[in-house]
Amino acid sequence: MTSLDHAAKPQFALEDLLRVMERLRDPDGGCPWDLQQNFKSIVPSTLEECYELADAIEREDMAHTAEELGDVLFQVIFYSQLGREAGYFDFYRVVDGLAQKLIRRHPHVFADGQLEGKVYLSADDAVTSDDVKVSWESIKRAEREAKKNHGVLADVPVTLPALPRAQKLQKRAAQVGFDWASIEPVLDNLEMEIRELREALGEGNDDHIADEFGDVLFSAVNVGRHLKLDCESVLRQASQKFERRFQGVEASSAADGVSLDAQDSEELERRWQKVKAAE
Repeated sequence: MTSLDHAAKPQFALEDLLRVMERLRDPDGGCPWDLQQNFKSIVPSTLEECYELADAIEREDMAHTAEELGDVLFQVIFYSQLGREAGYFDFYRVVDGLAQKLIRRHPHVFADGQLEGKVYLSADDAVTSDDVKVSWESIKRAEREAKKNHGVLADVPVTLPALPRAQKLQKRAAQVGFDWASIEPVLDNLEMEIRELREALGEGNDDHIADEFGDVLFSAVNVGRHLKLDCESVLRQASQKFERRFQGVEASSAADGVSLDAQDSEELERRWQKVKAAE
């Protein structure tokens, strides 16, 4: 028996949430702030809520995760209400489109494109996760072609954060063979880009330095992709590690009654290595 079995019955359901949103946007007695919003104005809130959800998941804070999932769902409800008011779409059309797409992209689960259609396979014909990835991308390519959007890199959103967008662009190009076959030439390319950055630093041209540094970052992302790592997650983990160790340096300095800025780089490095070794 799970903790959910003992939880109190929820007071509200999805239809109630849709009604809440409808009332918030009601010109007669609704919320002034919500009434001022439009599709573009709430995009920053949407991005912020998604990052807060990711943070709660990484911290394994499930209570907070549930709360943040609600905040993300509210963004969907908000956009759906705006779409309904403008006559573009409503929440039910959003749900219908999503269900259709998921069923279409999972033919190994939904036989004949039917919600309850069963696919029966022998053990020898079992579908692997790699098979699913190949099928998924093939179906997505067909969808792009049907929309007359034929470019390999078409529909990779320019608004994605730079790190995951770089990885997605590389992944798309790799699907048509524009890629190295092993990790070694990828590492060689990264080292070459670092050498070119050093040369640019010697020239002292700021624009050239920025351009070459961008190439270094892009090449580093390619290394991560070949290692089958999610670069966004890996960099977040590295940042968290730096934060944890730096706080250890702060704590060590405070315990000795000395401020950070009163120490030279050698002393700070000594403290850093001590914190690192203690992990």
